[in-house]
Amino acid sequence: MKNSFIKTVLRTIPVQFQATVWPTLVNTSLSVIHALTWTVGVIATQELFDAIAHAASGEAGFADCAVSLLILAAVTFGQQILNGVNNFYWNIVGNKAAVRIKTLLFRKLRRIDPATFENTAFLDDVNKAKEGVFMVSQYCLTFLNIVFFYGVYFASVGAYLWSLKPVLLITILAAFLPAALAQAVRGKVFTKLEEENAPLRRENEHYQNALCDRAYIKETRILGAFRFFNKLFSETLSLLNRKTWKAERKTGLLSLALNTVTFAGMAVSAYLLFDATMAGEITVGAFAAVFNALGMVFGIMQEIVNMHIGQMNQNLGKVANFFRVLDMPEREGAPGVPDLRKGVTAEGVSFTYPGRDEPSVKNVSLTLSDGETVAIVGENGAGKSTLVRLLTGLYRPSDGRVTVSGLDTAETDPASLYQRTSAVFQNYHCYKMTLSENVAISDTPRASAASGSESEERVQAALRDADADLDIPLDTMLSPEYDGTDLSGGQWHRVAIARGLYRENGFIVLDEPTSAIDPIEETRIYEQFRRLAEGKCAVIVTHRLGSAKLAHKIIVMDAGEIIDTGTHEELLSRPGKYSEMWAAQAQWYEREIMSSAFL
Repeated sequence: MKNSFIKTVLRTIPVQFQATVWPTLVNTSLSVIHALTWTVGVIATQELFDAIAHAASGEAGFADCAVSLLILAAVTFGQQILNGVNNFYWNIVGNKAAVRIKTLLFRKLRRIDPATFENTAFLDDVNKAKEGVFMVSQYCLTFLNIVFFYGVYFASVGAYLWSLKPVLLITILAAFLPAALAQAVRGKVFTKLEEENAPLRRENEHYQNALCDRAYIKETRILGAFRFFNKLFSETLSLLNRKTWKAERKTGLLSLALNTVTFAGMAVSAYLLFDATMAGEITVGAFAAVFNALGMVFGIMQEIVNMHIGQMNQNLGKVANFFRVLDMPEREGAPGVPDLRKGVTAEGVSFTYPGRDEPSVKNVSLTLSDGETVAIVGENGAGKSTLVRLLTGLYRPSDGRVTVSGLDTAETDPASLYQRTSAVFQNYHCYKMTLSENVAISDTPRASAASGSESEERVQAALRDADADLDIPLDTMLSPEYDGTDLSGGQWHRVAIARGLYRENGFIVLDEPTSAIDPIEETRIYEQFRRLAEGKCAVIVTHRLGSAKLAHKIIVMDAGEIIDTGTHEELLSRPGKYSEMWAAQAQWYEREIMSSAFL
């Protein structure tokens, strides 16, 4: 991927102004005023030294020198004040914009097809984009600072130098061409480095989490896996550092060679200035002012090229990756109004995950009627969860057609598809929030705040329906990390089910959220779910058949295909996968029942 420096810079400007319009304008105005004070300082320095020279020759008095000195002191004081204000305000604008730009990324990710998140290359791109979020504002502000502070300063000082001796300005500009070339090379090197480091950085972050994250710590300690993960963490970190060192060494040696030319140019400029003074072309005051400014000019140009442009080139890849994610195609569709009476249908549906060759679901056709509870069963890897994601409209089929409440999932806006759909998935989340927030996440913050007691009553109702007898206030924080409490695995199951029940729905799915609990408890949960789902289109996904018999209809899957359909009794009455699974699980269920009775 080739990233254009200018193109990337120009793309950051509208994003920055979209995030913070007036603060960015104020920051830019401060930069212009600050730059002009430095040019005024050069002129004030010339006036002071000329006044001193005139006083020494008897052409001026002490008062003339005092006035010039006071003017220079006032300008210098103003420079320092503006410098402090500018730096302070820069940080405020940058931090404020970074928050809004990150929100922009989250909104973009919300509009990308969920199936894309199964693609490893896309996950690498997201990791790169996250790295670039905080660089976008800094990139833009740095560019604006170069233009409106350094640019204004060089334009005004350049005009001053041109009026004294044009060759001085030409020599200074020519001296910095090699340094600019070095930074162009640096940009290419670090852009390539960012491409290589993203997957390695994701891997390193995972090992770091395995070492110190609360979700991993119990297993890591009890199994003595610290050394294992620490070794992997150290190896990936070492590899990241070696790659960075290699890039730094390559660009550093080139910069050193080319910067030598720049310093030679500075020496030539100093000689030309001295020669012009000796020839009487400029005054002693002008010599003092320009000689003083010359060091500052070269210092600033070094700062621009080596620090600001250098950092911009180094972060070019990260910023470009942010925009690459923003440019990704979004999942679009026409708005629609769901008609729950039409149920859910799939016609010749197949689906292949991004980056894979074999389809996970193959030529599936089925109909789920309104008010019908359907169980999808099969062994692990049969394609059950993938089919559910297709039936809910979360994924769009690679082939075939799925309609949810009469809406074609390939042509309808996702918000319309999900409007009356709810689900409890196998890998549900234990959010580090209050109990009420854990249940009511389907409310927008604004709606939740507006409804108040009404939302609280709905939360209580959902917890009762899920049989979640927690006996704790709704505002209890469910995380010991935030001075709260934790729940048992069974209690978290109930909270997750309450979360699904809280959302108003006409189509609800339970995708193996009880796979980690015992069959007796699982049967109670599914029996309760069946009662709550009466009159709705409902789907139960499980590989345990004891719960499947509660459904009106059972769909048996194997290797991504539907191999049988019927009621529990119908499927048991004929040889096939279902009867084989039932026979295999029957003894297990009997042992669990006996064990529970004994306890």
